[in-house]
Amino acid sequence: MLYYWCVKAYHLCEFGSLLHTLTLVQPRLGSYLQEVGYERWSRAYSEGHRYNIMTTNISECVNAILVKERELPVTVLAEEMRCFVQRWHYECQTKADKCKTKLTPSAEALLSEQYQSFLWMHLDPASDTVYTVFDGDKNGVVDLDRRTSSCRRFHLEQLPCAHAMIAIHHRKRDVYEFCSNYYSSACWKAIYAGVVYPFPHQGDWVIPNEVRENKVLPLDIRSVYSR
Repeated sequence: MLYYWCVKAYHLCEFGSLLHTLTLVQPRLGSYLQEVGYERWSRAYSEGHRYNIMTTNISECVNAILVKERELPVTVLAEEMRCFVQRWHYECQTKADKCKTKLTPSAEALLSEQYQSFLWMHLDPASDTVYTVFDGDKNGVVDLDRRTSSCRRFHLEQLPCAHAMIAIHHRKRDVYEFCSNYYSSACWKAIYAGVVYPFPHQGDWVIPNEVRENKVLPLDIRSVYSR
């Protein structure tokens, strides 16, 4: 659980405190994580944005779905995978088309959560775009022009955090102006706008002669026997 909290921490101070506790409990694990490099696994040291980091092992997901199909010949396996992608694409397309909000449902839920958090905060303006936000704990500094917050959540996730929300509300601006386009429902719909077409029956395939004449040989791979 300590490792999970270290991974998810936004602020460097919070990350350092959690990592220190983790190292005291598991010294070998703490040393290993330091050798790997914090930027490779922690959110606090991440050099990219939240939306371009894949947190799901796609190969493991596919393997779990195609447990029985993996025993089939490779051509049949390829067709089964295509059928799966076709069904999955259509389901995602249908779900996206039903979305009537400006952002995707998950992004709207995150905004709602941050909205509830900022209701009890107050701020002190430094300019029209820079504010000190008092949250009763660590407080925060928000720059709306740069779309940053000292809690680091605003610029990492590309969605307004609670500190940014109260500043946006104070300026009477639309909160959606400060959300990345990647979270928009329009972008979601555009991703699944295409069609995964089914293959016709094998008897109806039109195969060029140059393809028919090719001889596909098995790979020259030597089996390596384990001890």
